[in-house]
Amino acid sequence: MTHYKTDHAFTGSLTGGALEPTFSGALSFMRRRFTRELSDVDVAIWGVPFDCATSNRPGARFGPQAIRRASAIFDGDPQYPSARDPFEQLRVIDWGDCVIDHARPQHAAQMIEAAARPLLDAGVTLVTLGGDHAITLPLLRAHRDKHGPLALVQFDAHQDTWDPGPDGFSHGSFVREAVREGLIDIAHSIQIGIRTIAPETCGVDMIDAYRCQEIGINGMVDAIRQRVGSKPAYLTVDIDVLDPAFAPGTGTPVSGGLTSAQLLMALNKIMDLDWRGMDVVEVAPAYDHADITAIAAATVVQHVLQGLAQKR
Repeated sequence: MTHYKTDHAFTGSLTGGALEPTFSGALSFMRRRFTRELSDVDVAIWGVPFDCATSNRPGARFGPQAIRRASAIFDGDPQYPSARDPFEQLRVIDWGDCVIDHARPQHAAQMIEAAARPLLDAGVTLVTLGGDHAITLPLLRAHRDKHGPLALVQFDAHQDTWDPGPDGFSHGSFVREAVREGLIDIAHSIQIGIRTIAPETCGVDMIDAYRCQEIGINGMVDAIRQRVGSKPAYLTVDIDVLDPAFAPGTGTPVSGGLTSAQLLMALNKIMDLDWRGMDVVEVAPAYDHADITAIAAATVVQHVLQGLAQKR
């Protein structure tokens, strides 16, 4: 008779996979230990449940919950495609969620940045579950101060280069502000899957969605590798890079996007780059069906963890 233990998120160790029913137990990301103790930790996963900067459908504040719930499906199994347990090599925790004062949304960026800094100072790789795409700006500020300007690899339907106006904070403007503040190395940054028109590129290279279909997965991967090179990099995945058939639960869906397989295969082929942090954003579960979008986002992070483990 198989012996199951429950609530690995509280009772398990930092290493090794969990084995408990996928339909029960505390839902940390992939059953990782819920803790804020950062010693001897390689990767800290946390949620940033903020969506007050969205321009269309709200609801991404519930994204971290949904992604954690969807991640339970990976519990205890050798992970595809590596066929390994990434937690044999990586000590990974779920730090919980960043606290954002709902009564002071104008201070959200400062709160996110301030909360991220001690995690990065502890030397962990920070993996963020969003939240709308505005959260990437304060995350890049914290990462820049730790690592210097980073090459940005952005999978997205939108360029996010709109002008937010004086003191503005929008999920459609984080790239523009990151360029203005010198947070990213634009000569080594690239956007994949774009299928909307913005006023300007801000100097960031772009492969639009139709071009992605023409050049295929290997073409996308080659373009990313050539652009990033050996530079330290930050990965941001807006789940709306996927076609709405594969990610209906998002705030600004756009037809004509990548498939889940295309995104995951591309990520799998670039995980040997020098990643210093990443986020997956814009999961809005109120518009989802059967957790399609949340499962896709959880699988993005699962692939990232496999990649980080294989580098070890």
